[in-house]
Amino acid sequence: MDTIASLFSFITTPVSWVIVQFHTVYGAIFGPDTGWAWGLSIVSLVVLIRICLIPLFVKQIKATRAMQTLQPEMKKIQERYKNDKQRQSEEMMKLYKESGTNPLSSCLPILAQSPFFFALYHVLNGIASGHTVGVINESLLASARQAHIFGAPLAAKFKDSSDTIHALGASVTDVRVVTILMIVLMSASQFYTQRQLMTKNVDTTVKTPFMQQQKMLMYVFPIMFAVFGINFPVGVLVYWLTTNVWTMGQQMYVIHNNPTPGSKAQGAYLERLYKHVTHHGKTRNRRERAIVKAIVAKGRDRNEFERKFINGLNKAGLAAQADGTVVKSESVAATQSEDGTQVTATAPAPRRQQPKRQSKAQRQSTAGKPDEAGSSTSLSKSDEPQDASPAAPGKAASKPGNGTRSRAQSGQRKGPQRPKSPSKK
Repeated sequence: MDTIASLFSFITTPVSWVIVQFHTVYGAIFGPDTGWAWGLSIVSLVVLIRICLIPLFVKQIKATRAMQTLQPEMKKIQERYKNDKQRQSEEMMKLYKESGTNPLSSCLPILAQSPFFFALYHVLNGIASGHTVGVINESLLASARQAHIFGAPLAAKFKDSSDTIHALGASVTDVRVVTILMIVLMSASQFYTQRQLMTKNVDTTVKTPFMQQQKMLMYVFPIMFAVFGINFPVGVLVYWLTTNVWTMGQQMYVIHNNPTPGSKAQGAYLERLYKHVTHHGKTRNRRERAIVKAIVAKGRDRNEFERKFINGLNKAGLAAQADGTVVKSESVAATQSEDGTQVTATAPAPRRQQPKRQSKAQRQSTAGKPDEAGSSTSLSKSDEPQDASPAAPGKAASKPGNGTRSRAQSGQRKGPQRPKSPSKK
């Protein structure tokens, strides 16, 4: 541990100075020797570090999204070389190099926190050993040794002997109960953070080694915290628990407002966005316009949730534009209700009018009245020539229109027909 402490000694002094500055503020409120003053100083150190790491967190999000876009190509490589693991790994690395992505980018915030973590561990270990560290002098050392969090000293560990714990003014039971509770909370928060990432913010339609890696970390990290937590001082457990809670809240914010395309979180987000856009009739801010613009630009490459969103807008009489705005569609007629609210209703397509079917008696009566044929509906056309054959002697003349109807039924072609010769008796 001395070797590790010497490696991070360059940052021990800045970390101890930040803790002392926060302790000065909280000590004036809660008292300089209380656990609240020292505990809140550690919490404030975490908040300050995580605020400084926000640019790295944004870079981590972008790298994760880039990995998501590569998943279809990764799936093809996985299927093509499923029997050759070495060639599969080579093609994966080639794909990463060509796209400019790095799978390790998701670990940047953790790697950046490591120096601060070991520096804080070195400071608290010095307090437990009774040695001054960084800017912590003798008076601050005595004050820190008297500070307890729920009965457990800041520098106490789960595996400390009873003599060491009694020398810090605490009981073994208090120390072990507090440390176990903190380890459980620390492991549970880490597991929940990784689980909500896997279940809500990952495109589950594509299975890649990256997905398997994330799933493995969901179980490995909590176990690591549980195993190594018994060797951490209480102050370090406070630091790491605060870090996990910050990460969990930060992850929940990203999932709620900027989900991964194709994930369940995107489906929930687009459903909320659809309700807001249809209620206001437009996108409300730049972020919503950017999301709509990205969906429109995908065209046929939209996923299921994005197609559902666009189709919902069309049914509501709205159309998403290429610049991210939403306008009313021209195929929708807007009507004003009595209470003044705007109601949109799609104009129905005109139905094709079919001629009313007539009975045999109606067709015969219509054919017997040529002067009313223009005002009544008939199956025969007005411009079709009538049968000019003379009536046979002794027989009743055939009714006009019967010849036309019989020709239509027998399938004869239209046009003037050769008149039939009169029948002989």
